[in-house]
Amino acid sequence: MPAPKEELVVIAAVAGAHGVRGDAKLKPFGDASQVCSYGPFLDKTGAVILTPTQARPGPNGTVIVRLEENLTREQVQAMKGTLLHVPHRALPELDEDEFYYSDLIGLNVENLEGETLGKIKSVQDYGAGDLLEISGPDGVWFLPFTKDAAPHVDLKAGKLVANPPEVIEGDEKEGE
Repeated sequence: MPAPKEELVVIAAVAGAHGVRGDAKLKPFGDASQVCSYGPFLDKTGAVILTPTQARPGPNGTVIVRLEENLTREQVQAMKGTLLHVPHRALPELDEDEFYYSDLIGLNVENLEGETLGKIKSVQDYGAGDLLEISGPDGVWFLPFTKDAAPHVDLKAGKLVANPPEVIEGDEKEGE
């Protein structure tokens, strides 16, 4: 029986080349100061594609990375948009009320009474806090990822208990 495939997490994307020596500019999807500390970057199959040796802050929240691979500027530029993965086990343990987005995606969502509301499709952050995109029987809807709106997350059971707000600002009809 083959070993189970190791879970990979997208940690960054190649944003382009930086300079003329084959350095890469990365767009991190987490703590920019830690993005290169989890080991080599893998593709979605788990094969090593880039190995960072040095990193420094770049413009607009990017990270400039010196690579072990001896790539040209053109080779790095050709990788623009490539998603960079690391093994989930390489990420640090989180506190009890902290979660990786990748751990939330796919969780079943129930209300306080245990009725199924849908599944978490993605986690979005438009600047005002995290929103859970939930696909349910009535379509797609968003839930603020706050302690009030999502009071209980049980990763082992694969569910999130939701307490959606009664009225979401902007949904009220005039005259009501």
